[in-house]
Amino acid sequence: MITAFLWLLRAAIILVVAWGTFKTLLSNPYTSRNWLDFIIFGIAQGSMYALIAIGYTLVYGVLKMINFAHGEFFMSGIFTATSALAIPLAASGFMDKHPLLSLLAIGLLSMLVSVGIALLTERIAYRPLRHAPRLMPLITAIGASFFWQYYFRGLFGSQVRPFPTVVALQGSIPFLNTTVLKTHVLVVVVTVLALVALNFFITKTRAGMAIRSVSENKDVAALMGINVDRAISMTFATGATMAGLAGLLYALVYGQVHFFMGFIPGIKAFTAAVLGGIGNIPGAAVGGLLLGLFESVGPSLFLQGLGIPAFNQLKDVIAFTMLVLVLIFRPQGIMGERLAEKKA
Repeated sequence: MITAFLWLLRAAIILVVAWGTFKTLLSNPYTSRNWLDFIIFGIAQGSMYALIAIGYTLVYGVLKMINFAHGEFFMSGIFTATSALAIPLAASGFMDKHPLLSLLAIGLLSMLVSVGIALLTERIAYRPLRHAPRLMPLITAIGASFFWQYYFRGLFGSQVRPFPTVVALQGSIPFLNTTVLKTHVLVVVVTVLALVALNFFITKTRAGMAIRSVSENKDVAALMGINVDRAISMTFATGATMAGLAGLLYALVYGQVHFFMGFIPGIKAFTAAVLGGIGNIPGAAVGGLLLGLFESVGPSLFLQGLGIPAFNQLKDVIAFTMLVLVLIFRPQGIMGERLAEKKA
């Protein structure tokens, strides 16, 4: 009975999406350049989701827990770097004279702070609960998320802080029949390089092999002489490094930071990790890219044809609907293991 209902629900969703797409294409409200712009923005957005999603999938792969504080690792790095370094550098004029050096310094500080917060969280909040029932670290992660949000609110204030404009990244460059913002090009290039470096780290280095061993079996890894605690700390540090880097890219694209900025991107990155297959690193990258594309193209393609008002404001609905649908119809995601069997 339940299976039949799910099949009917699946068919209804497909029919609604197909009907909305057909009506949109029939009315042809956009040019090919508009669709290309949607796709380019979706790739840039999805690249940031992919970097954040890496942290979720790494921690799940090793500890089989959902680290809901990961969005705060993303927030803490760039919020600190903007307040303590980017704004003073821009005020002194150093950023205009040396944009590359400034961005490297801001990115490095962002990643260091994110890693520090991640290691503190793992050591104080998660490690004592390593052998506790899985519900306890999950609840602790939610508590840690709120703690870091309000800690940084107290530290830097609740106001939205503008990220300084980098003159060298203003404007756009021609691409096919349209133009692409320089910040979007930077986001995609940096994401590709980061994912290549991550793949090298995980597959070719001793630390990466230790992480993979611990993710397979902690007890056997310990018998083989691997320091499990150090490998788990390295897992958190690696995910936080990607989150700190994503924070810098986010600030460059949206031009602002605030203490609550980690919540929505964090939940969407979790969605991307589930979509790609949580626990699977390539799956997180693929899931992030697909989520960004669906968010960018989906409202105009699926919803406009259905006559839904203000459809452009419903991209969050697209993302969270995807999370629900993936959990219902394919909990293992595109490339991952079955979440229903091992979820935290």
